[in-house]
Amino acid sequence: MLDTPQITQSAAQITATIRFKIPRDEIQTVMGPAIGEVIAAVVAQGIEPVGPVFSHHFQMNPGVFDFEVGVPVTKPVTPVGRVQPSQLPAAKVARTMYRGPYEGLVGAWGEFNEWLIANRHSTAANLWEFYVVSPESTSDPAMWQTELNRPLMGMKS
Repeated sequence: MLDTPQITQSAAQITATIRFKIPRDEIQTVMGPAIGEVIAAVVAQGIEPVGPVFSHHFQMNPGVFDFEVGVPVTKPVTPVGRVQPSQLPAAKVARTMYRGPYEGLVGAWGEFNEWLIANRHSTAANLWEFYVVSPESTSDPAMWQTELNRPLMGMKS
């Protein structure tokens, strides 16, 4: 289930991340360990996460995911292992909240993209999602909340 999308301006956010370029079907096996690795690196450096875990996809290719997973932080992380400093961009974005299990995200993005097209928005190549209420918060997938963000490039004519 999607909330009504809104257009808003997102601020740039300093992040700690691990970047991947992997076949789509590997995402479920790499995300959990990567999240743990990022959190451990941030905590070890005495840096506070200032938001939920996210994934930032740089382009949408059906077969290969080029993305990073991480957390927003108060100051840049010192690179350690696979963890690197990064940043979510400041951008005008269309934003909505999906409520439900992660298996429904593909359909949620499809519905969101249909809304973007119907409302004549032109989108950038990248997108990101924040896992606002996640398995770490509750074991009930019906309660999970994922904030979907799609940067905009203007209106289509």
